[in-house]
Amino acid sequence: MTGLLLGSALFLLGLALAVGAWWSRLWLGLTLAAAVAAVAAAVAVFAAGAGWEWRSDFLLGGEALHLRLDGVSGLFVVLAAVVGGAGAVYSREYWSDQRYPASAPRGRVWWSALMLSMLLVVTASNGLHFLMAWEAFAICGYFLITLEAKKPAVRAAGWLYLAASHAGTVCLFAFFAALAAKTGGWELGPVAGDASLAPLLWLALAGFAMKAGIFPLHIWLPSAHANAPSHVSAIMSGVAIKMGVYGIVRFSGWLPLPVAAGWVVIGLGGASALLGIAFALAQNDFKRLLAYCSVENIGIIMIGVGGALLARSHGDAPWGRLALAGALLHVWNHGAFKALLFFAAGSVLHATGTREMSRLGGLWRRMPWTAGLFALGAVAVAGLPPLNGFVSEWLIYLGLFDAVAGKQASAWAAMPAAILLAMAGALALATFAKAGAMMFLGAARTKPAANGHECGGWMRGPMLALAGVCLGLALAPVLVWPALASAASAWHPVSSGSLSDCGKGDDEGRRAGCPRPSGPGSQPDAVVGLASREANSTGPAACLTKDAVPLATLGWVQLGFAVLITAAATLLWRKVRANPLRRGPTWDCGYAAPTARMQYSSGSFAGLAAGWFSWVLQPARTLRRPRGYFPAAAIRLERVPETMLERVLQPAAARVMQVSTAVRRLQHGRLSA
Repeated sequence: MTGLLLGSALFLLGLALAVGAWWSRLWLGLTLAAAVAAVAAAVAVFAAGAGWEWRSDFLLGGEALHLRLDGVSGLFVVLAAVVGGAGAVYSREYWSDQRYPASAPRGRVWWSALMLSMLLVVTASNGLHFLMAWEAFAICGYFLITLEAKKPAVRAAGWLYLAASHAGTVCLFAFFAALAAKTGGWELGPVAGDASLAPLLWLALAGFAMKAGIFPLHIWLPSAHANAPSHVSAIMSGVAIKMGVYGIVRFSGWLPLPVAAGWVVIGLGGASALLGIAFALAQNDFKRLLAYCSVENIGIIMIGVGGALLARSHGDAPWGRLALAGALLHVWNHGAFKALLFFAAGSVLHATGTREMSRLGGLWRRMPWTAGLFALGAVAVAGLPPLNGFVSEWLIYLGLFDAVAGKQASAWAAMPAAILLAMAGALALATFAKAGAMMFLGAARTKPAANGHECGGWMRGPMLALAGVCLGLALAPVLVWPALASAASAWHPVSSGSLSDCGKGDDEGRRAGCPRPSGPGSQPDAVVGLASREANSTGPAACLTKDAVPLATLGWVQLGFAVLITAAATLLWRKVRANPLRRGPTWDCGYAAPTARMQYSSGSFAGLAAGWFSWVLQPARTLRRPRGYFPAAAIRLERVPETMLERVLQPAAARVMQVSTAVRRLQHGRLSA
């Protein structure tokens, strides 16, 4: 059944790709059907507690096609299907044929291709085919980002994304080629018993970190997410960068670990979480703010993954699997609330035509649905109860605190990581308080903001669906615990064999620890995965089942907290309705005619981050002070550059070009001196 469902999803996406340019309704139906089939396939794996594999009886590029769906890949399949389906519905109104007759048909085709390639990335179990799917995925992302290619900023963002993607692909090509050379084949699977493969993890980390947007390799992410259409930004932030997370999680579990792997990953996670949200707080462009917030959330995920790697280096302590479960749950949580926030941002952009928060204000009166859904997403992304961001961060905190309580060397990494995670949470709260206030509260600062309007049903429906996902994950997290336990168990299975044995007969492959399908071209559902074997053991994975009890308790606490908040809001609303407020002018401090320009600006909120993190933000200021008794003009502008790109990479590239230009003089074209 699992193979039939997954195959149906891939087939339906192929059909959607073929018809998307001409029949939008048929394309939408096929895309939603594919999403449902993909989710059902993953749920079947979670319910069975066993992985599924399939190997073709034909060759593609000289290798048999080998697909694997287990607990780890199933999590990412669900994420791609849910966000991809929601984005397809949202695009029907946001990027309609009537408004964008030239690019909308292309967008549907590339959307289907992107979903198809991402599903192949997370299910491919052959290094050569993984690279093929990875490259297709990168190219599809480029064409979606550049749907408005006539704009110079969009073209620049697309080229930067493509260059960064291919820089990461070079590292991955070197990784898979070296792995194939050492194991004797392109087949992928657990090889943790071969210590000589440990250095290859650094190549994998570099390649996947570029796609994930881990600081300081995030240089492509802010401009790409800000300039892409909002539904594209949602799938890029909610799903596409998670392909990098998938690669790190998958191969850190299959490969032997270098000694410093856990320390490096948890350090990168802490830096990404803190610096990503600091850059977000300093932004005036609300889509760029959301993009930098994605850097922060990838950092949170990497803190959990780094904790798991540290635990694996210290006897596979149970707290590592707990931190990993929190990280994997945050993959789902971030995908849901970040897609919701980008959809809400798209609604604001659709209604006002601007991304600058300093030109907005007062939109909650004209866009109550968008304002309310944005507020829900903001509470979730800030990690506050009673929403889903709190649940996953709570699990990561538990893992880190258990590591500290163990009083081992890992405590020296776990304690700073917990502190950085708390600081990032505080800054996230300040960031989204700023964003919500600038966009929805106060008075309209410009005429487009004053004329804003609510979005239609095709855009509102996906936002409500994602809000429901956020509430479900927050109030009933115990329901998804079997999926998390299955993924955490499948992450680092026990294997003593070599991947080269996987291409041999069934007996040798089984002795090597490589689960085999029942025959060429078959689709076996009886492949008993390592997740189910570990779930019945007494090892670290077995400890995860005991943690479902406090998670159930947390769900009840979250539900009670949500009921109290709802009751308090209802009572306050009824009291206001029963005793209408009298409106009048506020104390004007001597200003008899206040204007919208006298409100707090985005820059005033960002002053906090600019002061504390000026060493990395390096803001560029333009100041013209008022002079004389009757000054004609005064100005104060502040711009926060992309520090790594503009202050590090571009100057280094310019120096390389200078040296290259000088060396060209040696190539004068004469054969004799």
